[in-house]
Amino acid sequence: MSLKNWGKFWYLGLVWGATFLWLKIAIREVSPLTVNAIRLLISSATLFLIARIYKVKIPLRERWRSFLFLGIFNIALPFALITISEQSITSGMASILNSTVPFFTFILLPMFVPDETLSPLKVLGLVVGFIGVVVLVSNDVSDVFKDFQWGALLVLAASLSYAMAAVFARRVTFGMHPSAQALGQSLFANLALWPLALVLEAPLTLPRLPMTWISIFWLGIMATAIGTTLFYSLLNQAGATRTTLTTYVFPLVGVLLGVLFLNESVDWRLLAGGLLVITGVGIVNARFKGFSWTRKAEQS
Repeated sequence: MSLKNWGKFWYLGLVWGATFLWLKIAIREVSPLTVNAIRLLISSATLFLIARIYKVKIPLRERWRSFLFLGIFNIALPFALITISEQSITSGMASILNSTVPFFTFILLPMFVPDETLSPLKVLGLVVGFIGVVVLVSNDVSDVFKDFQWGALLVLAASLSYAMAAVFARRVTFGMHPSAQALGQSLFANLALWPLALVLEAPLTLPRLPMTWISIFWLGIMATAIGTTLFYSLLNQAGATRTTLTTYVFPLVGVLLGVLFLNESVDWRLLAGGLLVITGVGIVNARFKGFSWTRKAEQS
C-alpha cells in the first residue's frame, strides 16, 4: 500500500479500536440505541458538510438500495449489536471479538468478489495476525469460553455484518466517491435507528454529563464521519481483505488504553501479541518479487 493508504489504515485501527472504550462511557448514562441514533445524527451532519466542501453528488435516487443495505449492515445493525453487547461484556472483549471481521471477509470474498485473489501469503498473514490477537488476550479468551455470554454472540454477529457490508461495497459501490458512500449509508442508518430508539427506549433520554456528550461527539465525528469516509477510500484502493484487517489492531489499542488510562500492567502478551499483529498486517500488505497475488486496483 502507499504511505497515504497506510495512514488511513492506522487511523481506522487506532480510532475505531478506541470506540469500544467511548461506547462503554456513553452507555453508563444513555441507552444503547439512543447513543447510536445521536451519534449518527452528528455523523450525518458532518458528512453533509464534507460533501458540500468537496461538491460531491450523492446518487440517492439511483443507488438507494445499495445505501439501504450498507446503512443497515455496515452501520445500524452492528452499531446496535456491539453497544448492547457492552452491557454484559467488557469493552476489551468486544474489541477482541470484533477482530474476527477479516475471517468472515475471507470466507465471503471468493463467493462474491472472485477477482480479489487470496494467496497463500495473504492467508498466512491473516492467521499470524489472528494468533497475535489471541496472544494479546489469552487470559480473557479462556474466561469468555468458560462462561460464554450472549453479549459475545452479538459482537460476532456484528462482525459478520461488517464483513458482508465490506464485500457488498467492494462489489457494488466500487469507485464511488468515499464521502458519497459514507453519507448515503448514514442517512439510511438514521432512518433505521431513530424509530427503534424512539419506540424501544421511550421516553428518549438525552445525555446530561459533559463526558457523555464528548463520547458521542467523538464517536460521531472521529469514528463514524471521518472513519467511514476513510474506510471507503481504503476499501476502493486496497481491497476488502486489507481494509478489514484494521480490526486486528483493535485489541492492541484496547490493551494500550488499559495501560495508559487504567494503570494496567505490561506483560509479554502485549509485546508478543502486538508484534504478531503487526507482522500479520505486514505480510498481507507486502509485495514479494516473483509473486502476483493482488489485483491491479490494490497496487496503490
